[in-house]
Amino acid sequence: MTDQHRSRSTEAFFGRRKGKPLRALQATHLDTVLPLLRLDLASPAPSDVKALFKHPVGRVRLEIGFGGGEHLIHRAVEDPETGFIGVEPFVNSMAKLVGYIEERGVENIRLHDDDATQVLDWLPDNAIDQIDLLYPDPWPKRKHWKRRFVSPVNLDRFARVLKPGGIFCFASDIDTYVNWTLSHCHDHAAFE
Repeated sequence: MTDQHRSRSTEAFFGRRKGKPLRALQATHLDTVLPLLRLDLASPAPSDVKALFKHPVGRVRLEIGFGGGEHLIHRAVEDPETGFIGVEPFVNSMAKLVGYIEERGVENIRLHDDDATQVLDWLPDNAIDQIDLLYPDPWPKRKHWKRRFVSPVNLDRFARVLKPGGIFCFASDIDTYVNWTLSHCHDHAAFE
């Protein structure tokens, strides 16, 4: 994907990037803490993504669209031996998670504040142990289903970056999106 022209059909982010104005501390965290945690996609990805983390980690998980970051911060605190890469383009959500990270002194999280497809295209093959896509925008109208993150193109990306035996964890409370995802995974040769 990196050598192809990026277009709306190859990228996955649709929607707004900013909500309410940030509080002063949130803005400060985005200016001072986020740059220390942000992945540098302008540089080549390390051959071993465990090197992205300050302390040694045994596994690496990628959470796409972490919302307010509650799940990601909980998992990172619960499992300090796992490195977490969180991707969220919505500024207010990123500010919330960065605040949690700063407040709790968590050191096993790296972040990307733009489209997840950029990270997926940057990562080396067989690099990630688990991908979490939890309650993504369901785009419930049939005419918008093409915007859903689960697609043959993105499943190809997942298959490339997941280690053999890696896990793709998906959750939604929208039945049509659950069925959509199960159907797409069933039809993709790399997923069971």
